[in-house]
Amino acid sequence: MPSYEYARPALTTDCVVFGLDEEDLKVLLIKRGLTPFKGKWALPGGFVREGEDLEKSARRELQEETGLKNIFLEQLYTFGHPKRDPREHVVTVAYYALVNLSEHPPTADTDADEAAWFPFDDLPKLAFDHSEILASARERLRSKLRYSPIGFELLPEKFTLTQLQSLYERILDEQLDKRNFRKKLLKLEILEETDEIEQDVAHRAARLYRFDRKAYLEKQEAGLNLEI
Repeated sequence: MPSYEYARPALTTDCVVFGLDEEDLKVLLIKRGLTPFKGKWALPGGFVREGEDLEKSARRELQEETGLKNIFLEQLYTFGHPKRDPREHVVTVAYYALVNLSEHPPTADTDADEAAWFPFDDLPKLAFDHSEILASARERLRSKLRYSPIGFELLPEKFTLTQLQSLYERILDEQLDKRNFRKKLLKLEILEETDEIEQDVAHRAARLYRFDRKAYLEKQEAGLNLEI
């Protein structure tokens, strides 16, 4: 076994979980049940176990602290300021996740007293450097939404074109021309029109669509430009 002259930093994973409802882009937070920052809101996460893969650690912590599993998860960035954790020098590898709110209700467990969704623009003060991590995740989401289909992870399997445009507008924080947006998305031929319409709505029911992942992958190989 090798010996080390110097102490080494501890390693954690933290997860920014985004969700979307009819009003806001939301973030899933947990209320810490342990010190430091006991009783404060924070991102789900925890220490990596000996011999544990980083992504497996992130997924385990998510499931243990929020009940979420089998969701889209991608590595974001590594944060390693020596003073980011008051206990010791802790390096964290951050991930971001995308979920459909109606299909993934959170449940608190282990060292979390509570798990809840918060509007991105109305968040409580966060523990550690989690506000910095969250801001980085928001920028990554905005950037990637413009050239990849990750936004569909936030929608139900079947959705209206209005719901899809609303998703883009809320994440990008800008108004999009309805006619041009729909024309471009339909021209890409990655949306499959279903024979179903909205149910139980006060306005005229709109047609439902679904994302055709197979068509997208085929077109991606052919050089598809998805930029919105």
